Amino acid sequence: MINPSIIIADDHPLLLKGLSDFLIEKGYNLMGSGKDGREAYNLIIQEQPDIAILDIQMPLMSGIEIAQKCRNQKCHTKIVLITLHKEKELYQKAKELNIFGYILKEFALEEIETCIQTVKNGKPFFSAKLKELIGVISTEDSELDKLTPSEKKILKLIAQDQTNKEIASRLFISHRTVEKHRSNIITKLDLEPKTNSLLIWAKENQNKLT
Repeated sequence: MINPSIIIADDHPLLLKGLSDFLIEKGYNLMGSGKDGREAYNLIIQEQPDIAILDIQMPLMSGIEIAQKCRNQKCHTKIVLITLHKEKELYQKAKELNIFGYILKEFALEEIETCIQTVKNGKPFFSAKLKELIGVISTEDSELDKLTPSEKKILKLIAQDQTNKEIASRLFISHRTVEKHRSNIITKLDLEPKTNSLLIWAKENQNKLT
């Protein structure tokens, strides 16, 4: 995915045009734009873009509802939400849906390129500014304190895309011990016990795993 295909949607014409112009100017492969949730969803289904950048609150269908439908359809498009809202509940909902990006509108043009590049490489991008505003960082820091040194070491290796087998070999422990540690980490961090939830968390908090 050298130059990802992108669709965008926002019900504010000026914001939509601004984002569209910015992406075209930067040379991105913009396949289409929509002015409401239904248009956005139809574009995703028709065009199957690599990335969809959506306003979280639109007429007919919200960005969250689109993400839910895309997940149900097993659509490969990676969803990035841009929002004016700073509620922790929305942020948590986005995390539950494995949304790949979540940025505030006021910082969108500052962060959108970094977001696209991160998402293009298969890694989620959640705005640090948003995390700061809703107090996620301080909570996650205290959660890290719950982990043992061994668990932190394993989490760091998970963030480096190491498999259970590779971690076991590197730390001279059994595969079963690694699995037990992973299960304990998921419980301590209060993560959803589903595929990749631990990997996503580790990637997002890699800078803290020193």
